[in-house]
Amino acid sequence: MKRMKILAIDTATEGCSAALLWNDAVLTREQVAPQAHTRLILPMVSELLAEAGASLSGLDAIAFGRGPGSFTGVRIGIGAAQGLAYGAGVPLIGVSTLQMLAQGAYRRQQAEKAVAAIDARMNEIYIGAFLLRDGLMQSVVDEAVILPEQAGEYLSQFEAQLANGVAVGTGFTSYTELAAQLGLQPADNAQEVNLPWAQDMLPQAVAAFRAGDYCEPALASPVYLRDKVTWKKLPGRE
Repeated sequence: MKRMKILAIDTATEGCSAALLWNDAVLTREQVAPQAHTRLILPMVSELLAEAGASLSGLDAIAFGRGPGSFTGVRIGIGAAQGLAYGAGVPLIGVSTLQMLAQGAYRRQQAEKAVAAIDARMNEIYIGAFLLRDGLMQSVVDEAVILPEQAGEYLSQFEAQLANGVAVGTGFTSYTELAAQLGLQPADNAQEVNLPWAQDMLPQAVAAFRAGDYCEPALASPVYLRDKVTWKKLPGRE
């Protein structure tokens, strides 16, 4: 099977990060820097390429954090990814920041079920539920933006499947009683655990690329969950 070469970048939350899968090696740059994404992200990419002895033109694809997250942060990440992809002549792959959080829980502690939540401000959270399948944390219900007190209803169809799963993300560090109320195990409270990082895009991006799930740079788009008013169970998730 082809050895993949994928660059991933994310600026959707307080974290700013880039990761490079070059053949079998994974290189990363990560920093918590809420106001410095624009200044940091492209130098991070340059450092990774230099460290790997790689070039943009040698990539198969570029992955980006598509949200949910900060409106400005998501736009910065997409703009940077588009610019790099145009220059390299490669397609783009959007990956959910909530999915990245869940994949990170699997990477760090082998969690096979997770609920990821990001503080959306305005007394709301972005939330998604994920189960492990073939090494990837995959959604069982549409991601949504809800009030924290709606989380029980949101997860009600999957309560048994998610019991004792990991709660990860700033939605749980901001609303400290929420994990226990949902019957979930809280992740470590460290900030670096509860932010999405680009390296956790890479497994999803590889699978998406091999499935042909990518797009031309001009078609890359963010996810704004506040545009949605309902959530529903995804087909085939029991």
